[in-house]
Amino acid sequence: MTEHEAAAETGLTIDILRGTPNDAELAALMAVVSEAYTSEAAAAVVEVEPARSAWSLSQRGLREPLRREWGWARG
Repeated sequence: MTEHEAAAETGLTIDILRGTPNDAELAALMAVVSEAYTSEAAAAVVEVEPARSAWSLSQRGLREPLRREWGWARG
């Protein structure tokens, strides 16, 4: 597997900006960084909560039922 195939498979690219690492150092770097990236991506899961509709956001609560024992005087 070439470097470009590995990057395409994981979706991860690493650019070396300074220094001249040898092949063993690059392999170690790619192994550590890609493992950290995949474990972080696997742990970054959002809890799925049901979305409230616009109706449920704008509605007011239901009023309590009428208390019939009070009659018309205190209703």
